[in-house]
Amino acid sequence: MNNILEGIRVLELGQVLAGPFAGAILADLGAEVVKLERTEGGDDARHMGPAFRHGDAHNFHIFNRGKKSVAIDLKSDEGLAAFERLVADTDILIHNLRPGVTKTLGIDGPTLCERHPRLIYCEISAFGHTGPMRMLPGYEPLIQAFSGLSSINGGPEDPPMRTGASVCDQGSGMWTVIGALALLQRRHSTGKGGVVSTSLLETALVWTGQKADAYVNEGRLPDRHRSGHPGFVPYEAFETADAPVLICCGNDRLFAKLAHELGRADWVDDERFATNRARLGNKAALLAELAPLLKAQTRSQWLSRFKASGVPCAPVHTVPEAIAHPQVEALGMLQAVPGEDFRLTALPLSIDGVRPAHRGVAPRLGQHNADYGIPSKAGGSDA
Repeated sequence: MNNILEGIRVLELGQVLAGPFAGAILADLGAEVVKLERTEGGDDARHMGPAFRHGDAHNFHIFNRGKKSVAIDLKSDEGLAAFERLVADTDILIHNLRPGVTKTLGIDGPTLCERHPRLIYCEISAFGHTGPMRMLPGYEPLIQAFSGLSSINGGPEDPPMRTGASVCDQGSGMWTVIGALALLQRRHSTGKGGVVSTSLLETALVWTGQKADAYVNEGRLPDRHRSGHPGFVPYEAFETADAPVLICCGNDRLFAKLAHELGRADWVDDERFATNRARLGNKAALLAELAPLLKAQTRSQWLSRFKASGVPCAPVHTVPEAIAHPQVEALGMLQAVPGEDFRLTALPLSIDGVRPAHRGVAPRLGQHNADYGIPSKAGGSDA
């Protein structure tokens, strides 16, 4: 399973998250991923937080497991020559360097693919490869704000807020891998690579697509529901006697089950609540009656009752509660890093019933220079 992409070499000029996440996915799937880093300091993520293992921050280990590190100065003739030798034997190149850097170095997509026609060149930017803002750098929270993604998070009275996860960075890494594998398949028949371009902004616009499409086609601006849903009631989190529980009544049959379990069978015949469309129009009235009922018992009591009666529900877990749950443990998402004393989250997929395993710890800066015939700190100065 870990060798599914064996024989594929990836060069990653990745910083912090989007590019490195794409590289980590390919490494977990068996590709040889060579991470090219600045000779002084390397990837900024090595220093984003206190030292976790081997002098590097925890985030660096998460997104650079299973890779090799070559320290190289691309601003030097020696470094560029070494880079060119590596590219000659490379299938996929990934970078999320600042806009304009690759053009200055003469290693932009069209230029490099002209010299190496089989190369699959993947570039990740903040705002996209075209348009008036294409040369601007950007970061996750900036893109979430700019794209409108922040404006749809939270409840009606909340200020705009970013999501807790780096969905634009990591999503861009995913699109990069999808594009690279698509071109890899095309190359089997044509013999030629090509250029894959994606950006944090494009990724954010896809995540907000349902809301944007509703506005463009129906003139509807999205309501903000916190844990709720614009199309179903009740379909959100509620407080119980001790901890929150989320209830999802996606149709009238499920609502009837909830009503009976709460001792409010009369709701089923109440014209305000009998159908989902009626409940949408009378949401405040329904929740005013429903919320106090749920506070009468604990979360575990309600979960037991709802599951027995077929009402879709879930505890609103904390992270420690979630990772300790038997279902999460059964999935084996947290996997040991070979030769180390810690675990990291694995890829969220299995192939033929097997989840790809971590292949190794994140590399030390320049650890593999000699493996590729490159002098230590090739070029001698910071890139």
